[in-house]
Amino acid sequence: MALDATESSTRLQAALAAGSRADPGMLEALVERCAVEPDFFVRDMLTWALTRLPAALTVPRLVAELRSPIAQARSQALHTLSKIGDERAWPAITRSLLREADDEVARAAWRTAVVLAPDGDKEGLAVELATQLGRGDRTVQLSLSRALVALGDVVEPALRDATGSADPAVAAHARATETLLRDPEAGFDFAVAEATRVVALGPDKC
Repeated sequence: MALDATESSTRLQAALAAGSRADPGMLEALVERCAVEPDFFVRDMLTWALTRLPAALTVPRLVAELRSPIAQARSQALHTLSKIGDERAWPAITRSLLREADDEVARAAWRTAVVLAPDGDKEGLAVELATQLGRGDRTVQLSLSRALVALGDVVEPALRDATGSADPAVAAHARATETLLRDPEAGFDFAVAEATRVVALGPDKC
């Protein structure tokens, strides 16, 4: 099958063709390829092809993929669910996914949760996401901050609590996220640097 071809350009064309035809018979092949495809652009096209299929078919299959032992399978399934935006997938975004040890899976889970969470669950989601403050490198922390900011004002109590954390990395990340919530145009690196300074010196000395 062309989706398994050696050349990435061939696989890209195959994914494009699958999306253009929107043939439900391609569902399994597209999902299986997402789990192993090494090329970012091909993966993106595979996701697009899946969004072209009926959600009634794709959502249950992608939810099942969240239990895959392959990290890329889980992250790509989450990414595709975020693009489909069907709230029926929300119950599948579990605490274990939001706290997933693999950073790429966790980042995808955070983004997807923000898209799918009903209004009544957003405050609880904010509290859960706040448990991950201070985690990882700049890329991971920026992803989490963006997810929290996207939830809006409901995150304020969770962030306020986190700024008092005994862990300086958690406190600084929470303060930086508060800055971005107030001013989305503020640069993340500047917000982190300023927050780190405040945590180090204490708010009364700044």
